[in-house]
Amino acid sequence: MKKQRTIQKAVSLSGVGLHTGKVVTLTFNPAPENHGHKFQRVDLVGQPLVNADVSRVISTTRGTTIKSDEAQVSTIEHVLSALVGLGIDNVLMGIDGPEVPILDGSAIQFVKALREAGVEEQEADREYFEITEPITYRDEATGAELMALPHDGFEVITMIDFNSKVLGQQYAQLYSLEDYEKEIAPCRTFVFLHELDNLFSQNLIKGGDLDNAIVIADRPVTQEELDDMATKLGKPSIKVDKEGILNTVQLQFKNEPARHKLLDVIGDVSLLGKPIKGRIVATKPGHTANYEFTKLLKKQYIEERKLKGKPKYDPDKEPLFDTVKVASWLPHRYPFLLVDKIIELSESHVVGVKNITFNEGFFQGHFPGNPVFPGVLQIEAMAQTGGILALSTVADPGNWDTYFLKIEEAKFKSKVVPGDTLLIKMELLAPIRRGICQMQGTIYVGNKIVSEAGLTAQIVKRS
Repeated sequence: MKKQRTIQKAVSLSGVGLHTGKVVTLTFNPAPENHGHKFQRVDLVGQPLVNADVSRVISTTRGTTIKSDEAQVSTIEHVLSALVGLGIDNVLMGIDGPEVPILDGSAIQFVKALREAGVEEQEADREYFEITEPITYRDEATGAELMALPHDGFEVITMIDFNSKVLGQQYAQLYSLEDYEKEIAPCRTFVFLHELDNLFSQNLIKGGDLDNAIVIADRPVTQEELDDMATKLGKPSIKVDKEGILNTVQLQFKNEPARHKLLDVIGDVSLLGKPIKGRIVATKPGHTANYEFTKLLKKQYIEERKLKGKPKYDPDKEPLFDTVKVASWLPHRYPFLLVDKIIELSESHVVGVKNITFNEGFFQGHFPGNPVFPGVLQIEAMAQTGGILALSTVADPGNWDTYFLKIEEAKFKSKVVPGDTLLIKMELLAPIRRGICQMQGTIYVGNKIVSEAGLTAQIVKRS
């Protein structure tokens, strides 16, 4: 596993925001381990932070915008792409305005600034989100489709088709981040000429310039239209060359638009918050599709992270507590003793086992013909398992009882049926004080989390 990385020193660069037209300065600052990518609005009172996370996205109109409380930052995809491209995990980006500067419409100037700052390895290991099975997002309306596939490394493939004779269908592939700086970072954003009037009418691209975007003329254009566009862009004149590009700047790659879409995918998907080990295949991607796809990745990552804590259960191994010993500690008896054995017990956690059989008394009346283990009894099984943890802190556990004080954030994710074996894990959230025990409970069946809840209980000595 590779180590996390940050930069060695602060470095700044300035430019206008593509849509706001405001001049802003962006400063990259070193950040500690596990900090991630964060923006700081240094121009606002209190200099609030905005975490570069998919949960913070509020808009994907012609760029990606994130917001936390009153602080927002727009057009973040190019700078985030540069950070991923250079393998920089932790950085604090101070910005004195609402939008990241567009610069030349690519990520290369961000890359150059970060190279100037120097990259520094940190002590903590880098945690990857490893794709183990296909994850797919598809938008039937636009035809956009993004897939994450298992792969030993990080690879991105993009395919675009705007139904344009000038642009045509294009394909781009990044085999490794080692090629990012040379093959992807210099690729500029692009827009079709017919889109410009609509963008102007939406009060966007105030900072638009022929120096920071490739404008593609995909239809015949009169000189009158070109003169009007030149006025809006603040240029003396513009023309369409033989390739249908509105300015005289040559494309750096024949498939530069597809490569820029790949650049955007990397930036938007970085809002997952973890580097990916896998192959991403994006057909007709855009910021909205990228955002929806990243939400799916985030959901899967959270589920898998929870499963990393799943206890290992070997039925051949002698338990710490069998049913007899569990009953000597807990006051419950059939049919309300819901823990069969304890297989792990430490100062901070306990793991219990409950085997669900059709012979349970409540199945006679709970969904007859479709037996389902009640969610409330899953909570009770958590409480009884957590009771063993709480009672392990007293000298004579058989003379104490455990009472509920609070249940929070209870979630039931999959039904439990006869034949299932529940692994019930309870973890202390804080040291036990005055008999008050705060625990997080998770119940697993196989490789699924079936329920979870936060429980607060108090242990009281019997009078």
